[in-house]
Amino acid sequence: MRFPIALALTATLTATTVTLVPAAASAHGGAPPQIPTATGYGGAVATVDPTATAVGLDVLRHGGNAVDAAVAAAATLGVTEPFSAGIGGGGFFVFYDARHRRVHTIDGRESGPATMTENIFVDPADGLPYDFAEARVSGLSVGTPGTLATWQAAADRWGTRSLGRLLQPAARVADRGFTVDATFRQQIADNAAPFAQFGSTRELYLPGGAPPAVGSVQRNPDLADTYRLIARRGTDVFYRGPVAADIVSTVQHPPVAADPAVPWAYPIRPGDLRLSDLADYRLRFPAPTRSDYRGLQVYGMSTPSSGGTAVGEALNILEQSDLSKVSDTQVLHRYLEASALSFADRNRYVGAYTPQPVLDKLVSDRWARQRACQIDPARALTKPVPPGDITASGCTPALVGGKVEDGQSTTNLTVADRWGNVVEYTLTIEQTGGSAMVVPGRGFLLNNELTDFNFTGTQGSAPDPNLPGPNKRPRSSMSPTIVLSGGKPFLALGSPGGATIITTVLQVLVNRLERDMTLPEAMAAPRASQRNSAAVQAEPAFIAQYGDDLGKLGHTFGPPVAELGAATAIEFGRGGRLVASAEPVRRGGGAAGVVHPRG
Repeated sequence: MRFPIALALTATLTATTVTLVPAAASAHGGAPPQIPTATGYGGAVATVDPTATAVGLDVLRHGGNAVDAAVAAAATLGVTEPFSAGIGGGGFFVFYDARHRRVHTIDGRESGPATMTENIFVDPADGLPYDFAEARVSGLSVGTPGTLATWQAAADRWGTRSLGRLLQPAARVADRGFTVDATFRQQIADNAAPFAQFGSTRELYLPGGAPPAVGSVQRNPDLADTYRLIARRGTDVFYRGPVAADIVSTVQHPPVAADPAVPWAYPIRPGDLRLSDLADYRLRFPAPTRSDYRGLQVYGMSTPSSGGTAVGEALNILEQSDLSKVSDTQVLHRYLEASALSFADRNRYVGAYTPQPVLDKLVSDRWARQRACQIDPARALTKPVPPGDITASGCTPALVGGKVEDGQSTTNLTVADRWGNVVEYTLTIEQTGGSAMVVPGRGFLLNNELTDFNFTGTQGSAPDPNLPGPNKRPRSSMSPTIVLSGGKPFLALGSPGGATIITTVLQVLVNRLERDMTLPEAMAAPRASQRNSAAVQAEPAFIAQYGDDLGKLGHTFGPPVAELGAATAIEFGRGGRLVASAEPVRRGGGAAGVVHPRG
């Protein structure tokens, strides 16, 4: 094990002395600073957005705990990162309770309508699955949102402030506005065609028919009013009241613009989400997944997320080798192989209704040995690799492969407080821009989460665990992860990126635990993602640095991608010292802060 056994923070980390101002002061040029690493005491926040980080820190400074700060920051991300998260979506909330030394989770994943069938994304006219863009930009793709229910449950169970109070900073940001940066503008530009199809979306995000200029102020008074309505009247207005009625109307009667400036190649299909689907929505509180890795306890999210099992299985496979005795190339080789093997098993076995004994086996050391035996240090496996035969006792794979999944957008935040509580929270509306439909008069985008289902079977003659069904929740790759040492936090991390979330979280862990990197170095290092595909997806810097050596082992690389993931993390050291880390460059850079900066 390459990290210090006492878990002391690396001496090369220097303090970042920064005071983040409350988000309400961030409009009109007064934006908080965007600093990716902060060290100190008293609590910490890391998000992809400086305004959200500022809101979270302000809550901590005024006596709130990690849950309070996480909810307030998440609500702010619904304003400043609306194309990745918001009350029109869902997510997974992982909480470490310092008093009881226990990890809890909330499954706030979106669910499909009660009327949803296995063939929802199959065109009845020709029996073929819809193109992704056709399925996405429609009412068919919208599941019942779980984000607001998650905030309410977290605040009620573990927080110290009411949800209404925690929504107020985000409402102020929505009212007063925030400065448009290049990332925000580009996300709108990338969605210009689907956004132009809907009058409510066009009005909010394409003023004058074009994305807002960098440096302009983006306001969302409708969302501010929605937040304040929820603060006054509670979440029932969203799940049973007037907001619910507006959500259902948007899904069943998409607000198509009379004169879209950009033609759309597909019919915009209505969905069948009903008031009863919103009223009947229920959160789940499953036990977290757990796998032990070199003396650490790694906790993650159970189904319908596949992140906890996939990260846990891959770590267990890696643990079968003493990585301290091999070269950096060999560490990366085995990382890529373990990831491919775990993805093969994930695609074959993991879905919303996977039985617990199967999940337990996937994160067991015995199963890891059955899979690790296939890794050849001298040669990469031919991809895609088949999944393991979960009924067998040896090193025998099954006979069918699985599809490869592309990355989509999401957002992530990490929070710790002075009492030792930790929140790792990944939330999403799925595709960047979700379904592209803003609920008229309410100011938030609806998700396209149901396109996370497989449109048709992917496992040959074997059952596919991720086909649509009534009230079913689609499989997710979100991987909020909390790592404990001796029952106390060592590291918390998560990332956006669709299916690449799993590999991003896994690679940051490998970088930190096996490659002698500090946390900021582990976050900034170039990334590669092997999701059981013929070619590895990688950033240009990764290919430039490691491509030749890995190529000699048989790894092939597809066209480089600009970036993978946008992680946030906090590391916990001696005496309460914290290192909060966000991306220095990816997705425009993130923002980290601590309550009491100190060296």
